[in-house]
Amino acid sequence: MKKNLLMLSIVACFASPVIAADFPAKEVTMTVNYGPGSNTDVTSRVLAAQLEKELGKPVVVDNRAGALGTLAVSWLANQPADAHRLGVVTYATQAIAPHLMNINYTMDDFAWVCGFGRYRYGVAVRADSPYKTVDDLVAAAKDKGIFFGGTSTPNLLALLELGRVSGGKFEQIAYKSGGEVTTALLGGHIEALVQNPSDILPHVASGKMRLLASASPMRWPEVPDAPTLRDAGYPVEVDSWVGLAVKKGADENAVKRLETACLNAVKDPETAKRIAQLGIDPSGLTGAEYLDALKSGYETMGQAIKAANMPRMTN
Repeated sequence: MKKNLLMLSIVACFASPVIAADFPAKEVTMTVNYGPGSNTDVTSRVLAAQLEKELGKPVVVDNRAGALGTLAVSWLANQPADAHRLGVVTYATQAIAPHLMNINYTMDDFAWVCGFGRYRYGVAVRADSPYKTVDDLVAAAKDKGIFFGGTSTPNLLALLELGRVSGGKFEQIAYKSGGEVTTALLGGHIEALVQNPSDILPHVASGKMRLLASASPMRWPEVPDAPTLRDAGYPVEVDSWVGLAVKKGADENAVKRLETACLNAVKDPETAKRIAQLGIDPSGLTGAEYLDALKSGYETMGQAIKAANMPRMTN
């Protein structure tokens, strides 16, 4: 009997490493919570390409856009626990959305893999817009109100907070992807947008858009003359991160394997360069560090949302 128990203990000791060594046993699916062509999507595809090299298996991107990025996260939270099913889970869906929407997941529903980037946000208008500066935009918001668009809660929060501190009226319209909100601005359906560099810079270069300001703590190196909102005299800034998670309960060794692969991918010089070119600052946060950032952001964003008096949305 003792001999059998000893054998079982030996088998148990070696079982997990064998599982980890066999992972991944098949292709890995990376579910992206915003639409094709969005800043998050393009950046995630850059990361996925390097993860393929790290893992030795295909990493297939699956876009599930909707509900300000929470649709895909909700879907992931309700899937069987399997490290082969990887999800892009953003700061917006964890630190901000719970204060504004009814969602059916919590941070505890996931095993956190890594954080791989920090977003930049910008306030832009059409090139033929009468608004040349942030002051011009605020003056119009005070006079008649401004309709603006965004694809996630950090985008929307930026101008709502600007309205709170300036006394202007900014009316939000949410879109599923950067392509949709860009089309809406260029088509004259909205007067301003808050988006990422990949949605704005090509149109600045073509002469169709004007970047009024960075809504992030830092200026954009591509348009250094555009101030931050704080530099322009308005104490407003929005910060946000992007990372990876799997459903809680997935094999811990497989999750660790994914974490190592992600951190190695972000350290790759070419991958880091391509991510930076998309306007996202590459960052290698462990799963635990990313979770800490989300928890801290939940408190900070909750206070900002309350101060901006943002209403809860109907799902």
